[in-house]
Amino acid sequence: MDKDKLKQEVAKRRTFAIISHPDAGKTTITEQMLLFGGVIRQAGTVKAKKSGNFATSDWMEIEKKRGISVTSSVMQFDFDGKRVNILDTPGHEDFSEDTYRTLMAVDAAVMVIDSAKGIEPQTKKLFKVVKQRGIPIFTFMNKLDRDGREPLDLIAELEELLNIEGVAMNWPMGMGKGLRGLYDMYSHRIETYRPQNEAERFIALDPETGEINGDDLLKEDTIYQQTLDDIDLLSEAGNKFDLDKIAAGQQTPVYFGSALTNFGVESFLKSFLSMAPAPSSHELLNETTLSAEAPEFSGFVFKIQANMNPAHRDRIAFVRICSGQFEKDMTVKLARTGKELRLNNATEFMSAQREQVDSAVAGDIVGLYDTGNFQIGDSIYTGKETIEFEKLPQFTPELFVEVMAKNVMKQKSFHKGMQQLVQEGAVQLYKTYTTDDYILGAVGQLQFEVFQYRMLHEYNSEVVMKPIGARTARWIDPEQLDQRMSSSRNLLVKDLQGNPLFLFENRFAENWFKDKYPKVELTAKL
Repeated sequence: MDKDKLKQEVAKRRTFAIISHPDAGKTTITEQMLLFGGVIRQAGTVKAKKSGNFATSDWMEIEKKRGISVTSSVMQFDFDGKRVNILDTPGHEDFSEDTYRTLMAVDAAVMVIDSAKGIEPQTKKLFKVVKQRGIPIFTFMNKLDRDGREPLDLIAELEELLNIEGVAMNWPMGMGKGLRGLYDMYSHRIETYRPQNEAERFIALDPETGEINGDDLLKEDTIYQQTLDDIDLLSEAGNKFDLDKIAAGQQTPVYFGSALTNFGVESFLKSFLSMAPAPSSHELLNETTLSAEAPEFSGFVFKIQANMNPAHRDRIAFVRICSGQFEKDMTVKLARTGKELRLNNATEFMSAQREQVDSAVAGDIVGLYDTGNFQIGDSIYTGKETIEFEKLPQFTPELFVEVMAKNVMKQKSFHKGMQQLVQEGAVQLYKTYTTDDYILGAVGQLQFEVFQYRMLHEYNSEVVMKPIGARTARWIDPEQLDQRMSSSRNLLVKDLQGNPLFLFENRFAENWFKDKYPKVELTAKL
């Protein structure tokens, strides 16, 4: 691909993640977008268990049973002249580490908020990560088909709780049973709710007055008149639309709608794609930046997933392409080891549906079949100059369990499952220092439940988990280590790389240790 063609292809890419609190409607809005992209014929909601229609982005069996997203799926489609890559992130807070890493692989974020509940704790957490990256954030106030909070209150809450300016792009005309439509300031039209036919879906607004021409019936509607009063108030006292502020993540365009009834979603998607950025430069470890249009191929692994196809026991490394062009059978260098690898088997995603990919460019996500070469955070590249991207965030676990196989005759599948699943990064694996017994660490309890379920259903290994409670992990320099320092209150273990660390029972135990061994240095992370 020549330089101009590569530039054109990169400019078409829109790569973003959808963040929200559980149950705000993130999976539903994803499904509607896939519907517009022509990749599915019918949107399946997570709760439609009787019909057997499950959301495309929820491919894992446990997600279908529980109606939650616990892994990050990747979905790609073409819409409105753009190549769209959606990274669907886990909504459950116990899987926030996976979400944080996924947010390092996107160029923009869509924040879905339940209009009845407003900003909830998980939304606030995830928003902070997005804000730190300084990428554009677009807000969709969902569930307008139900009675919710006043729109002005919702926008005010954005500013108070998240410290970001909210600028309304459309405005609800009523809500719940009284929902009439959306007054769309961005497209200068009214989008009617549940029109009789497609011709009645949009009503043009006079660009001078901002009112509709004709349709006296609607003009007399009190909800319409109230909407005009709100629009006047917004134009006087609201934030002014500023594309530079949006690009810097300081202002968020706010859209209202209902994902469940597919109202306002298409208008939102078109508006979002017109404003969201194409792939741009990435920071490198040597404090330089790499342009998305640079000719040499580069990318980083932000996720590893085992058993997307349980029949083949496969393992996929998800790579965000940052520059150049990916081509099948290309040879790349792995920055961590300096080893050369041939990428002869790669895939693009439609959640669990996968297609072989021959070519991809900056902004795209490709899945590489992996036999154990890759780790989360790995950089790969072509060319003579070493390219190594900034480290991905890692979180120290807070909950710990001892893990053993229930059936001692199935040790082989037990050990294989333990080794493969921990490489996904949702749980951390430790071993007792002298006996090599397994201990798992996680941020939340649900991660253990998912791990146990997958061990049984993907590796036919029933495991027993014995909780050892909340612990504080602290690493120690091997040269300072004396195994006699260990006790039941500060358990000595080693991580996957063999580095020693203590799991302290509580703050008191840690302080007691520091008083007893004042010269020993303990660190929260390596």
